[in-house]
Amino acid sequence: MIKETTINDVLENKVTASAVQVKRVAIYARVSTTEQAEEGYSIDEQERLLSDWCTKNGYVIHQVYADRGISGKSIQKRPALKQMLDDARKKLFNIVLVWKTNRLARNILDLLKIVELFNQNYISFRSFTENHETETSQGKLQFHMMAAIAEFERNTISENVKMGMLARAREGKWNGGRVLGYDLEDTTAQGNKRKHTKLVINEKEAQTVRRIFELYTSGIGYKAIANRVNLEGHRGKKGKPFSISTIKTILENPVYIGMIRYDVRRNWTDKRRGDINPNPVLQKGEHEAIISQVTWEKAQQILKQRSNKPNRVHGGTFPFTGVLRCPECGAGMVVSRTINKLRDGTRKTIEYYACGAWKNQGTSVCHSNTIRADKAEAYIFERLQQFATNEQLILDIVAAVNGKRSSNDEPIKHEYATLTKELDQLQRKKEKAMEMFEDDIITKAELQQRLGKINQLIEQVELRLQPIKLQMQSLVTHTINEALIKEVMGNFHKAFKKSITQEQQKHLITLIIKEITINKEREIDSIQIQFNNSVLSYFTQQGADKSSDDDLAAPFFVVFEL
Repeated sequence: MIKETTINDVLENKVTASAVQVKRVAIYARVSTTEQAEEGYSIDEQERLLSDWCTKNGYVIHQVYADRGISGKSIQKRPALKQMLDDARKKLFNIVLVWKTNRLARNILDLLKIVELFNQNYISFRSFTENHETETSQGKLQFHMMAAIAEFERNTISENVKMGMLARAREGKWNGGRVLGYDLEDTTAQGNKRKHTKLVINEKEAQTVRRIFELYTSGIGYKAIANRVNLEGHRGKKGKPFSISTIKTILENPVYIGMIRYDVRRNWTDKRRGDINPNPVLQKGEHEAIISQVTWEKAQQILKQRSNKPNRVHGGTFPFTGVLRCPECGAGMVVSRTINKLRDGTRKTIEYYACGAWKNQGTSVCHSNTIRADKAEAYIFERLQQFATNEQLILDIVAAVNGKRSSNDEPIKHEYATLTKELDQLQRKKEKAMEMFEDDIITKAELQQRLGKINQLIEQVELRLQPIKLQMQSLVTHTINEALIKEVMGNFHKAFKKSITQEQQKHLITLIIKEITINKEREIDSIQIQFNNSVLSYFTQQGADKSSDDDLAAPFFVVFEL
């Protein structure tokens, strides 16, 4: 039986067919803060114009994807664009509409890749102001030409901007951003679109810069300087503690002697740190210097000397390179080889540990101070074996280490207790002042005055406590014992014998031995064994299990000599 078609069926089919024909449009809008300020086309205005266009043409807006205040250089840094591309792969719309092509991408390669993704998913691309589309061959040709022209214009603008900044640098003007020791003073002329600034000394930050140069020129290294200035309460431009790399950057920056350095790294966008300019702009600046020329030259001389420190030679093939120390200069010993000719005409290679400074820089720095590698290694392993099996030696070392540590800890503990007691007294004074105010003994003004003085004293005590707390944390909270040392040394020997490669042996050696010294007679003088968290974790069952809340969680470091 044939079903009779009703008017409702016809109307329903017409609506369905009409819905299928409606184009769904994804609107993409983007503007950087600079562009909006200079050109005046806000992101809201882009959305309004594009939405009106969709309404006039009978299109349905699927979604507006907007990246606000974001540059068009990188796709990865534009979340709205990334979301739109993901939705395009799901075919959630039929057309992508932008106000201008460069809103989508400024790089022609990125632009073509994006449009190709649209094409693969049967999505058209249109630009409102440039009046082109990619649905026809002619439209695609126009699009490619427009994209090439847009990139040419962008590169031309970029080159002009760079030329202008180079000219400013050669005039001694500041082009960079924020730098420790200085504040930025706005010097932008009226009507100028691009902002210009001048460096003005920030005295508080300048004291930090001077302190860093003072410590470095007195012979202290990067890490020690970072620790010192952090403990003294100095902080970087953003209020963060100093790192080794930050200290090095400050010491190498000529801005602190009143110089402008610019264009050190070329093609930063594409090559980042890889393209170093051998001849950057270096010009006397308009700003005041923070440190003197004498201090700067002294610091640069030290930097140059330390940059020429010897690299490790054959560091991975002999177990005691770096651990064995030169008796004359303290540098790490490295491997040196000599070839001796025997009576029968054959040649024999003999290996030594020699001073690394002498090996790399000659006798003007140090002397060879060589020691036969085979004899040194045999002696060290024999001493380690004796130590692991001699119970009386272990007991003597345990008693000496525990006694020495206890006596060394006392001054720190005493100072910590004194400052903590002082802090408690100040807190009680604070509470007493509050009670006096509540009992109407003192006025609100008097309370504020007292609390202000007390809080200032508390802040000073807490500042003094900071480095003491760090030292307290590093104290050993438990004593070492005979069983612990025997377990560590026994497991060390087992692991060493099982080591297949010399690299594995080297790792075990550097884990348990802090330093080996030799005397002027070129004999082993001392072997410093270190016990710390890493050693206990590696060589003891207690450390391997980590099943209980024991002292291994606390900082732990003990060194003693054989």
